[in-house]
Amino acid sequence: MDGVQLHLVDAFTSSPFTGNPAGVCLTDADDAAWMQAVAAEVNVSETAFVDLSTLAETGEVGLRWFTPTVEVEICGHATLASAHVLFEQGLATSPIAFRTASGVLRAEALAGGGIQLDFPVDEPVSALPDGHLADEFADALGAAVVELARCRYDVLVEIPSAEEVRGLEPDLSVLKAASGRGVIVTARAGDDPSPGAPDFVSRFFAPAVGIDEDPVTGSAHCCLAPYWAKRLGRERLVGAQLSPRGGEVGVELAGERVYLRGDAVTVSRGELLAAATKI
Repeated sequence: MDGVQLHLVDAFTSSPFTGNPAGVCLTDADDAAWMQAVAAEVNVSETAFVDLSTLAETGEVGLRWFTPTVEVEICGHATLASAHVLFEQGLATSPIAFRTASGVLRAEALAGGGIQLDFPVDEPVSALPDGHLADEFADALGAAVVELARCRYDVLVEIPSAEEVRGLEPDLSVLKAASGRGVIVTARAGDDPSPGAPDFVSRFFAPAVGIDEDPVTGSAHCCLAPYWAKRLGRERLVGAQLSPRGGEVGVELAGERVYLRGDAVTVSRGELLAAATKI
């Protein structure tokens, strides 16, 4: 039986086995149950399903994302991984317009290397006046809460230092009960003046959607970008995600949009034989 292409790509990194792994499945299947089963089998934080069947007619590529347990409305690293595969395989030219549950998201190959994504800004709204909620997150994280904010999909928590972000061992049962998709924990990176040094750091926990910790979360930076731009007085920044695998996301505010920049590397490619349909 013929299969469909299935790639494993590490996103927001140029080094294999770091960054955030994503499955990229090239298929025109429209079977959510099958996609969910594939994502559970691949068992990385997200698997992207890329539909090229409408590219010639509409100029857009269909894109859906699934964690091992649920479909999600937006995903940065699996979008980056999908664009990387299409560019690498010569299946689409830059820029790519992805048709998704979050509207049209664009990906552009950068002249100096890497890929730029065009995503909607997710403006954080302070929730710090809710003292009980702040205390709950402080207890779950084992760190003082400097700021607590709500984004469209996630809760953002600023704590005092990058060192505390790196050393977090949160109570995931409490975070799982938090409203929203996940919890972004962040702090200022420090005062390293060297070019390209990160401006802020973060980690992302999403046990509610089957991901205890996501290695590098592009969509969370749609909220982190406006948050840190206001505090640091600059619209172009670099974020470092301090998960065990680690990775970096360049961000730039552009009105109601945010540009996410990063590299990706293909780790493996092959065929998925248990296929619903194929290109």
